[in-house]
Amino acid sequence: MIGLTMKHLRYFEALARIGHFGRAAESCAISQPALSLQIRELEELVGAPLVERGGRSIRLTGLGEEFAERTRAILRAVDELEALGRAAHGPLAGRLRLGIIPTVAPYLLPDIITSLTRLFPGLDPRPREAITQRLIEDLAEGKLDLAIVALPVSEPALEEVPLFTEEFVLVRPVEDAGRPVPASDRLHEMRLLLLEEGHCFRDQALSVCNIGAAATRDLMEGSSLSTLVQMVGAGIGVTLIPQMAVDMETRSSAVCISRLAEPRPTRTIGMVWRRTNPLAAQFAHIAEIVREAGEARRQRMGGLPAG
Repeated sequence: MIGLTMKHLRYFEALARIGHFGRAAESCAISQPALSLQIRELEELVGAPLVERGGRSIRLTGLGEEFAERTRAILRAVDELEALGRAAHGPLAGRLRLGIIPTVAPYLLPDIITSLTRLFPGLDPRPREAITQRLIEDLAEGKLDLAIVALPVSEPALEEVPLFTEEFVLVRPVEDAGRPVPASDRLHEMRLLLLEEGHCFRDQALSVCNIGAAATRDLMEGSSLSTLVQMVGAGIGVTLIPQMAVDMETRSSAVCISRLAEPRPTRTIGMVWRRTNPLAAQFAHIAEIVREAGEARRQRMGGLPAG
């Protein structure tokens, strides 16, 4: 197809993914008329419409759907060719698109970025915080190089490397400091506060407390761990947070922290990347850096109270 460029493909992929000319243009850092022109050029090259225009959003034609799928495969392959070239030059350098879940990012990301830029001066880390499902989708589509998530993700196309394990801890109002720690399966009787749907930590907390999906309608939700802890401090209920979040989230709140009874609930944090990525050896080195940061933080928080 004479005249087809990577620019055409990247702009079309953005439009197909976002479904809106204005927002797609913004994501590509170009004007909406410029994006529209590129898409029309692409359709002329293809010889058929790829997009149904009308209203604020767009829909792909049947051909557009198939074209989008093949476009994503091409873009992934191009990204992996770039990675292959980078791998051949020795030390890790260039752009590194790193995804990380919200219940890890605020607590580990600063240490991770500091270590990466110190050890790899030519590296350009580009972190992105998002829920696990979005990160896995972006990995599959070649929009991320690797991601830090809670394991397992159980995706055959992804390599999973466990990094460290940490406890869940109970956050209660400060006046509960001297009271016995309730069993995990009794927490829902104390107005348990959870993250919104989509967060893997929410699902893990529900599992710890043995709460089925049907019972969640009566639970209260927050958009972040910070919000949940502040709600506990206001006397609204109790919540669970990961061990790494304790010092940052509770330092200015009227709450107390307790460890749950044995066997204490935990989660495993790990790193995932596409098995086909040529930078797998370098990613394994990055995994070690993240493991060291996580272990250092876990050790700093090792003195949690028993109740």
